Amino acid sequence: MPVRPDKLLPGRPDPLGATWDGLGINFAVFSAHAEAIDLCLFEASGKREIARYRLPECTDEVWHGYLPEAMPGCVYGYRAHGPYAPRHGHRFNAQKLLLDPYARALIGDLRWTDALYGYRIGSQRADLSFDRRDSAVAMPKAVVITHAFDWGDDRRPEIPWSDTVIYEAHLRGLTMRRTDLLPPDRGTFTALADGRVIDHLRRLGITAIELMPVHAFAQDRFLVEAGLSNYWGYSTLAFFAPEPRYLGAGAADSLRIAVRRLHAAGIEVILDVVYNHTAEGNQLGPTLSWRGLDNASYYRLVPGNERHYIDETGCGNTLNLSHPRVLQMVMDSLRHWASAFRIDGFRFDLGVTLGREGTGFDPGSGFFDAIRQDPMLSRLKLIAEPWDVGPGGYQLGNFPPGFAEWNDRFRDTARRFWRGDNGQRAELSARLSGSSDVFERRRRRPSASINYIASHDGFTLHDLVSYNERHNEANGESNHDGHDANYSHNWGAEGPSDDPEIMAMRERIKRAMLATVFFAHGTPMLRAGDEMAGTQRGNNNAYCQDNEISWIDWPAASGGPAQSLIDFTARLIAARRSLPIVRGAYFMHGQIEPLPGIADIAWFDEHGEAMSDAAWNDPIGRRLVLRRAGPAAADKGGVDVVMLLINGSEDDHDFILPSPALPWHLLIDSARPERLSGVVDGTTIPVAQRSLIVLGANIPAAAASREHKT
Repeated sequence: MPVRPDKLLPGRPDPLGATWDGLGINFAVFSAHAEAIDLCLFEASGKREIARYRLPECTDEVWHGYLPEAMPGCVYGYRAHGPYAPRHGHRFNAQKLLLDPYARALIGDLRWTDALYGYRIGSQRADLSFDRRDSAVAMPKAVVITHAFDWGDDRRPEIPWSDTVIYEAHLRGLTMRRTDLLPPDRGTFTALADGRVIDHLRRLGITAIELMPVHAFAQDRFLVEAGLSNYWGYSTLAFFAPEPRYLGAGAADSLRIAVRRLHAAGIEVILDVVYNHTAEGNQLGPTLSWRGLDNASYYRLVPGNERHYIDETGCGNTLNLSHPRVLQMVMDSLRHWASAFRIDGFRFDLGVTLGREGTGFDPGSGFFDAIRQDPMLSRLKLIAEPWDVGPGGYQLGNFPPGFAEWNDRFRDTARRFWRGDNGQRAELSARLSGSSDVFERRRRRPSASINYIASHDGFTLHDLVSYNERHNEANGESNHDGHDANYSHNWGAEGPSDDPEIMAMRERIKRAMLATVFFAHGTPMLRAGDEMAGTQRGNNNAYCQDNEISWIDWPAASGGPAQSLIDFTARLIAARRSLPIVRGAYFMHGQIEPLPGIADIAWFDEHGEAMSDAAWNDPIGRRLVLRRAGPAAADKGGVDVVMLLINGSEDDHDFILPSPALPWHLLIDSARPERLSGVVDGTTIPVAQRSLIVLGANIPAAAASREHKT
């Protein structure tokens, strides 16, 4: 760095963060309650402080200053001066180095020490005490970077929601066991960009990969001390910076290269983002950034008892999105990822928290209003996790237009139906038809329902059919963590089995559940690894398992049942892609007849008769027929009719096909996946126990027209 000046120039209050303009760097950071803020510069390694400046100006609660001739690569942090008065919500401690909330890149690791806390660990006064140790040596630092990158002819795929197939993956776990990749590349964006990984997604028919958190995140102290790690990453440390461990040799450009190659393959990139809380925890947590800069602004505090945090996230704190500067930070972060990295969408962890105002969850909250009117963000794919742990925290179906939602009612219903629970037939019909009872409001469409059997949170698909109970002993919490209500069944043995009958039944149920996802109205989501029988050995809360418990077992997928399941999953997605009626953009209610006597949607029993009220209310009924009809793809023409014959019972059964007779072809038989196609003769078809069959018929346009005239 050139000779440093004695003091900073005034600079500008915008943009927030550290911005290089070719002549120097402007620093701007928000704090409504600080009395002064120092900019601390470090040598390139981040280990030694080499200069400290007082930010000379404060405009509209933004502190700012300009460092002439400073260059990208500048390493820095802040120290904020102000009152340490926890009972009044203020926790300023200038002995603590603070990350810039707008840091675009980090250097160094968070190294746990008591000096990271604003109070004295072990003091009888707890967080009311004051710690005077310098935390800089234990803190990561921010690095000033630029975002120059040649995107060439990159184009967002802009896949319509009705055509979208989501693959939820952990960036690290996706490739750590890819032995055909170089060890340094495994678990990074470089591996994600590898053609062999992308080819697997294309072969399956995936249109969007949803990555679990890739924002820089903290390794929680209690996990580190237990010899574990924060694998999932839901503990954000920097909202603008990629997690350093995930960057390949090209630093941030490795993410851009991955996005560009996925775009070239027609695959969108969606990020799972955590804006509901931060890594700083509750009042006993460390002082890393926001707490030290302006605790009373960044967090929601208990009115009248501002020492304590409102915790609607279960993670100790809740970001205060009702504050305009905090909301601005979130919006700036989203736009940063959408513009600097061309991300195609976002899945919002604990989305209910983001929509909370003083009176509770509000579909018209400031966050929703801001994102829906934003000319860039409103065009991207927006997905909400529709719950949190606060009062009124379950809000499935209540998000505003423009958002899709994870549909756990679909998940639980499908699991319970195929497990053999009573009273699930009517509920399954609602989930298969796009959950119109939940989502058909405010002109929302079936695609608002994200349908899935398994996600990162809970059992894998394979473990759903292999374990009756969770087995989370490796997490070190005496198997008390994780969900109780898994709606799983082991089919005769807890865990791995070499019994041919048990193994065959497990494979059959897995295929049936996958077919349920891909032939339902809505947006299907596949958990990465489920297509190849991935297991977590019964762990349904593997958030701290950065090891082979969580990593996808690619070597095991090279043959046998795993390869067969990959092939079957690809067939399901291909069949869905070929049938517009399965991907219908509108809810169907049986009020339209694409063909005479054939409604757009209709339900029948196994005898070919329309479902009666008595049948719907029969608690032990486990057989069902769903018939849908609508225009075929333009290159095929005519009308497609698709029929699901669902046998959730423990007995094989001959289903009578409902009239009228059509030229049916077999598309899918989940009990016999080797059956690839074939003409269906007669009016009766055998459906094996705990399986489903998909039939298709195409009525050419001319024939359909003749029938209409008749």
